[in-house]
Amino acid sequence: MNNHIVSIGTASPGEPISQQQIAEFMKLAHGLSAEESRKLSYVYRVSGIATRHSVLTDFNFTDPSNFSFFPKNKALEPFPPTSLRMRIFEENASGLGIEAITNCLKGSDVNVSEITHLILVSCTGMYAPGVEMKIIADMGFKSTIERYSIHFMGCYASFNALKLADRICTSDPSANVLVLSVEICTIHFQKEYTEDNLIANALFADGAAAALIKQSPKGLRIKDYESQIIREGEPEMAWHIGDYGFQMKLSKYVPDLLEKGLRSFKTHLEERFGLRKIPNFAIHPGGQQILHKVEQVLEISKEQNIHSHQVLHKYGNMSSASILFVLDAAMQDDTIQNELLVMGFGPGLTLETLLVERV
Repeated sequence: MNNHIVSIGTASPGEPISQQQIAEFMKLAHGLSAEESRKLSYVYRVSGIATRHSVLTDFNFTDPSNFSFFPKNKALEPFPPTSLRMRIFEENASGLGIEAITNCLKGSDVNVSEITHLILVSCTGMYAPGVEMKIIADMGFKSTIERYSIHFMGCYASFNALKLADRICTSDPSANVLVLSVEICTIHFQKEYTEDNLIANALFADGAAAALIKQSPKGLRIKDYESQIIREGEPEMAWHIGDYGFQMKLSKYVPDLLEKGLRSFKTHLEERFGLRKIPNFAIHPGGQQILHKVEQVLEISKEQNIHSHQVLHKYGNMSSASILFVLDAAMQDDTIQNELLVMGFGPGLTLETLLVERV
């Protein structure tokens, strides 16, 4: 019997906020001129994103008197420090995680008491003893559960968790492993109007997703996986802890570097996975330009990667949780009955691939 992803559950905070509403907030937050406001509006219109979710309500407003997180008076109040942002993360992460886990287990024959391992993934917040400990207590997991945390690896972090889960299930055939990604990206808004911040602020959103991995005859069978580090892109995508949240380096050159790295990696993917014979793809929706570049290099159509586009459109980029949202959509699509190549990217520049098959 093989290791399978047998169910996935997702969770999003609050009501969806339109991309254009967020654009209006950004114009105010950055104090943009009319010309710069027009440029920002264009970036948001062509982002491929219609709505995003946030634990913060501030993005719904353009009147600072309604803000609860950002300063009501920029001249008198300090910008939220990292400590406050981590407090917001701590207050919201476990609730989102519990909702995702609950939705995940509804789609399986496994209950909370039967979970043997819990792997937490988050690149946007951390504290000890941690989100997973609160979830274990609040949901009533066994005190003997093994727990692991994967932090700060970026948008590809859930791949590492899925590979770890696969190895656990191989070494222990009775294991029921729960992977949980909780990402609250929007608390890391940066007020300085730079190219990096413009790109990040236009893409990232909040969300959580949980996946159950076990030995099973049904689900998405984990067949193979492969990693590739593209060192040339190391300076172009980075993530640092600053005084005012986590500061992202996200260069406009990332899609071009990714294209170059993929072209050199493509031959290996063909040898390893039989790339040309794979009908379906699930590519991390890091942005519309990234999806287009990857599809161009792999010579696949948008339709072969449609769930990635749909997740980007509806949710934006939720960092490591995004690929689990895409896989959840793929699992609900009865037209996918064979192999699916899953692909993600992150700081490094790191490329992760996972080959699964619907059975």
